[in-house]
Amino acid sequence: MSRTCIAIVLGGLVAALPPAAVAHPATAPATAPASAPAAVPSAAPAAEQPPDPPPPPLDVLERQPGMGDGLLFVGPQKNPGRVGPPGEEPPPEAGRGPQIVDDRGRPVWYHRIPKDEYVADFRVQEYRGEKVLTWWQGESDTAGLGEGVGYIADQNYEIIATVRSPDPGQTIDLHEFRLTPEGTALVVSYQQRPYDLTPVGGPEDGDVIESVVWELDVATGEPLLEWRSLDHVPLTESDERPSGRAGTRPFDYLHTNSVSLDTDGDLLVSAHGTSTVYKVDRRTGGIVWRLGGKKSDFRLGAGARTIAQHDVVAVGDGTYRMFDNQNMHSEGYESRVAWLRIDPRRGTAELTRQLVHPDRVSTAVTGGSQALPGGNTLVGWGSAGRVSEFDADGRLVFDAVFPEEYASYRAYRQEWAGEPATAPEVRIDGASGDAHAVWNGATEVAGWRVLAGDAPDELRPVARERWDGLDTDVDLPADAGDAAYVQAEALDADGDVIGASAVTGTGAATGTGAAGGSGAAGGSGAG
Repeated sequence: MSRTCIAIVLGGLVAALPPAAVAHPATAPATAPASAPAAVPSAAPAAEQPPDPPPPPLDVLERQPGMGDGLLFVGPQKNPGRVGPPGEEPPPEAGRGPQIVDDRGRPVWYHRIPKDEYVADFRVQEYRGEKVLTWWQGESDTAGLGEGVGYIADQNYEIIATVRSPDPGQTIDLHEFRLTPEGTALVVSYQQRPYDLTPVGGPEDGDVIESVVWELDVATGEPLLEWRSLDHVPLTESDERPSGRAGTRPFDYLHTNSVSLDTDGDLLVSAHGTSTVYKVDRRTGGIVWRLGGKKSDFRLGAGARTIAQHDVVAVGDGTYRMFDNQNMHSEGYESRVAWLRIDPRRGTAELTRQLVHPDRVSTAVTGGSQALPGGNTLVGWGSAGRVSEFDADGRLVFDAVFPEEYASYRAYRQEWAGEPATAPEVRIDGASGDAHAVWNGATEVAGWRVLAGDAPDELRPVARERWDGLDTDVDLPADAGDAAYVQAEALDADGDVIGASAVTGTGAATGTGAAGGSGAAGGSGAG
């Protein structure tokens, strides 16, 4: 068993995108191209610019032959509402935002977002025939209700579309941001409205959270489908009660947590509150069938009952893969990935396969799974803060954890070639004298070469180091410690230069200490 834990100190070298605008003017379109980001100031001396907190590390516990290809896409952050032991001072919160890491837990790309926002469903999808990065970003409360927008970024990490609610008075929830081959996005919105709750033991003048599913044209923002849960699913189907969900009101009776396409093009809507998967006619919005829950259209075979399932996906031949929490709000029973096959003619649903973690991981909320080429399955254990991969025989070939109290809504393993629009960056650590080389999101960097000298036009190679994560520490020889200028060159696997930082003053000539000089502190775009 191998165990790798990578911690990075980014200082001012990673710039953030303009923060997600959760509240938008009523005239704002539902989708919009990104505007040019503001210029990022040059790095200030270390004493004037405290380092930003790094993202939480991914601690790799297991790496075995047979893992799938690609990088890991996660959005680790502290779970809303989770706290440590009573009386214990909480540790400083790590930075948050979408993050790409490799099999050793080393960051490849990190986009820092504001500390009061969250990120969900970060992954690679296709838009207009090109691979893109997508994620949801916004605010979230302790009941798991989100208010935000969806972002689409190209291989240069530049935002090319922002998907917003078509209703200026509503927002998009965190639970789903899925692109379709037709250039549309499937999203969810949680909307509060007055409602008679007496059928489920609540007040007549109560309030309910209705789950609304939209299919939006990404290019125009126009809604092509609007599915409102209260038109199709009564309150009495819910396993919740008005005072049940995290002790909050209004009554979140359905809590839709995933929307995907069935093999025939209809929608699959997964609901936490009813432990039901709804097949929805994509044209009419009518419910074709229910799988699970109080009103299931299928008799469930042994082991086929799910509880508060997430991330339901059709895999063909009448089979559906889902992350089955087996828990409502709190940990207890072991969670799993389950494959259920339905037979509409006989009206039956059978469990054909399941994956359970050897440590019997129990996930209170969230979670997801992904089919990989070759038959492997990647599992994001949601609030349990774990990411695992199993081969076709169910053998654990990869396992990793986030720090306690941190988790990623979902996790994916995907291939990605990132070509950041920004240049590499370099700075000198004033304490150790080492160089730190960064090229946020450049996936082809295999190593770094550092040049140093007393004048910008008198640089010579002084050190070389293999790439070791987003912030690679390069040990400089003693005779380079007093150099007035440095530059970092990014090398590919063949040793060719594929990028170079600006020639950066170290401050050694003036005695002001080591800091970034003429180089940019972070660049534009999503760096």
